[in-house]
Amino acid sequence: MADPKPPVQHPGADVLDRLYQTVLARKGADPESSYTAKLYARGTPKIAQKLGEEAVEAIIEAMRGDKDKLAAESADLLYHLLVLWADAGLEPGEVYAKLAAREGTSGIDEKKSRKTTG
Repeated sequence: MADPKPPVQHPGADVLDRLYQTVLARKGADPESSYTAKLYARGTPKIAQKLGEEAVEAIIEAMRGDKDKLAAESADLLYHLLVLWADAGLEPGEVYAKLAAREGTSGIDEKKSRKTTG
């Protein structure tokens, strides 16, 4: 059996960590000068709503087959996800650890392991 291909490394893949730090820095900033601060000021429900809207927009562009617009909407989706994480006090490393723990596990098996009994 051939060795698996090494993971593709994209220049700047750490951009999410840098963006998360920027999002954190906007907590408590003037909502008139920062969109992120405005989201925080409006609270978790608004942040979650915006995340949902961006998810729908990404789905629409995927269905249209517009790769460039899908990339743009995906960037918006990831940004709003990071705002939600920061709002909840969730560090990206906590999510990365969950993903790492699932590596090599079938998605079907992983989903079964999360089902509660009772």
